[in-house]
Amino acid sequence: MRLHVDQRHERVLELVRERGSLRVAELAEELGMSAVTLRRDVEALAAQGLVERLHGAVVWPSGQSRPAPAAAPAAEGLVVGMVVPTTEYYYADVVRGARQTVEAAGARLTIGLSRYLPDEDAAQARRLLSTGADGLLLTPSWERGCPERGEGLWTVEQETPVVLVERSAPLGHPAAGLDRVRSDHAHGAAEAVAHLAGLGHRAIALAVQDSPTAPRLRVGYRAAVEALGLAPVSAAPLDNAASRSEAKRFERTLEYLCEAVASGNVTAAIVHSDADAIVLIPRLQARGVRVPEDLAVIAYDDEVAGLADLPLTAVAPDKHAVGAAAARLLLSRLGVAEPGATDAGADTGATGRGPAARRHLDILPTLRIRVSCGAAAATP
Repeated sequence: MRLHVDQRHERVLELVRERGSLRVAELAEELGMSAVTLRRDVEALAAQGLVERLHGAVVWPSGQSRPAPAAAPAAEGLVVGMVVPTTEYYYADVVRGARQTVEAAGARLTIGLSRYLPDEDAAQARRLLSTGADGLLLTPSWERGCPERGEGLWTVEQETPVVLVERSAPLGHPAAGLDRVRSDHAHGAAEAVAHLAGLGHRAIALAVQDSPTAPRLRVGYRAAVEALGLAPVSAAPLDNAASRSEAKRFERTLEYLCEAVASGNVTAAIVHSDADAIVLIPRLQARGVRVPEDLAVIAYDDEVAGLADLPLTAVAPDKHAVGAAAARLLLSRLGVAEPGATDAGADTGATGRGPAARRHLDILPTLRIRVSCGAAAATP
């Protein structure tokens, strides 16, 4: 028998008064209600000051007579929703890191795929919440890795905790205040430039495909070139106008690199991604450009760089660590302490009086040295 709204409210108050605190998902299951309906009820009761909400939990108001507060909600039965563009290539390891961390805590990860379709991110987030997700890990399909003006506002309108994964928002955008975990691609590009400079290269090109990663690569590349006093290099053609097809992209990048090497203006290049580098290098060699003798190459991503017939030096973002760190951060917002933590309230500040400050975590990529940059060949 379906309870009237007043009956539901009374039953919620009765259980919270009796137990001190309850996780929303657990309470919904006990009352035979959907998580969405229960969240609305809790919101209404909290507005009247009858209960307090605390990131996935409902507690008896402080200052009122009630049983001793219960321990932080256990992770068992907790559901973490994750929206990613795909579970292939780059995001396979991100999802794997998140899943292992969530399951190790006794919770469950559910996935929504956007496939880079317009408005699909928000639709998948709504679907996951409607099926009981207590919090969200979000990788919106923002073309430049961050939202344009007026874009992405839905990410801050969620009732549950949200952590951005491999995405960030510019200062002044409402989503800039969300928790986020991402690879520091700018640092990775700068490390590649510094390594090539250390090998004696003074003119280093950057050839990147159009992707959410590209803007940060350009930032790190330019900063390192300036900091190291390297020779300026003309921008790659894709920096000014993206190609409409992969074939055209390879053709334009190939011509750019061949001309730059022939003119003596470039002796090294950073290529994003490593899959692109694997396609480009045989074409360069067919045009008489030797790698690494005429052109030292560092790839970016390291998904398949080590499998090339000429093993590619590559910058490797730690995607597994990104997924794991994002999951730990979200679990802490849901009141789940990390193993070994002395305080179950991982979501509260040092005084225990309120939520901890939001966190922006950048994870540094690793440079893996192989043959294509010339360093491995030069090593005795």
